[in-house]
Amino acid sequence: MSAPRYDVPEPDAFTRPYWDAAAAGRLLLRRCRACGRAHHYPREACPHCWSEDVVWEPASGRATLYTWSVVHRNDLPPFNALTPYVAAVVDLAEGPRMTTGLVDCPDPARLRAGLALTAAFPDGVPMFRPAP
Repeated sequence: MSAPRYDVPEPDAFTRPYWDAAAAGRLLLRRCRACGRAHHYPREACPHCWSEDVVWEPASGRATLYTWSVVHRNDLPPFNALTPYVAAVVDLAEGPRMTTGLVDCPDPARLRAGLALTAAFPDGVPMFRPAP
C-alpha cells in the first residue's frame, strides 16, 4: 500500500474528470459559456459572472512563469523528500493563473518571469517545465 499524498486533493465526483485527464497527461480547465472566460482551479460556478453554465475543456498545456520560489526546507511529507523544489505561479495560455510546481529545472537561478513553460504530469499531477 502506498503512502497517502498530502500534496494532492482527494478527487470527488466533480473533480474526477480533472484528475483522470491529468493521469492521462492532459490538462483541463473550466470555461463559462455565459461570459466565455476560462478559470482554474475547477469550480462548479464561474468566478467571474457566477453562471453555472460551465464546462470542461482541454487546455493547450502552454504557460509563462509569473513568479516562483525555491523551497529549500519543508518538514511536511512528501515535500521534505523533494527539497529543493520550485513552487510557482504560472499564467496559462488560456488566461487563468495557476499555482503549481516546476520540474526539470536543473538551475533555478536561471528562471525568469515570462519564461515559456509546458505542462508535465509526474505521477498524474499537473506541473510545468521550461519549454524546449
